[in-house]
Amino acid sequence: MKMIYVLFLFALLSSTNASVNDFCVADLKGPDSPSGYQCKPISSVTADDFVFHGFVAGNTTNSFNAALTSAFVTDFPGVNGLGISAARLDIAKGGSIPMHTHPGATELLIMVEGEITAGFMTPTALYSKTLKPGDLMVFPQGQLHFQVNSGNGKATAFLAFSSANPGAQLLDLLLFGNGLSTDIVAQTTFLDVAQVKKLKARFGGRN
Repeated sequence: MKMIYVLFLFALLSSTNASVNDFCVADLKGPDSPSGYQCKPISSVTADDFVFHGFVAGNTTNSFNAALTSAFVTDFPGVNGLGISAARLDIAKGGSIPMHTHPGATELLIMVEGEITAGFMTPTALYSKTLKPGDLMVFPQGQLHFQVNSGNGKATAFLAFSSANPGAQLLDLLLFGNGLSTDIVAQTTFLDVAQVKKLKARFGGRN
């Protein structure tokens, strides 16, 4: 029994000691790693490290008619190691965020303006909903998901992620923005060669 108390006390002291360093502001001059950036010296940390400026609408003049204003660790060093980050999503009329995944985070979408039809897919089901201001939708980590402006004007949403650096893999860019042979892409996607060439031209692919 005494051994149990000793182990409990040791665990309590260990957790208390670990919580002395309540934050680890990213030293962006150093390398990134799976556990995040190294900490800036506490003597060089300021209030500015914990404040993000510029959470405003981005430029939606692009292939997707959409813009993402990110507040990830590379933009906002104070979130390093805290398991949280944010972004602002603006989608012009007719625009969309194509199929993509976040390998490192769950995403929470908070509707602010307009209308967005969003959803995610598993091997056995589709979960899709049309969202309006005041609605929230969660996309579990790693699930293939999308957002489409289904309204008559612009749409805006705020996004929260369960990682300081959620990462993103866009299906369109993965398929058509690289140097993989057009014939192989056509064979593996069941698109015809002309369609693949058109999409490669749009997304910067080669061959």
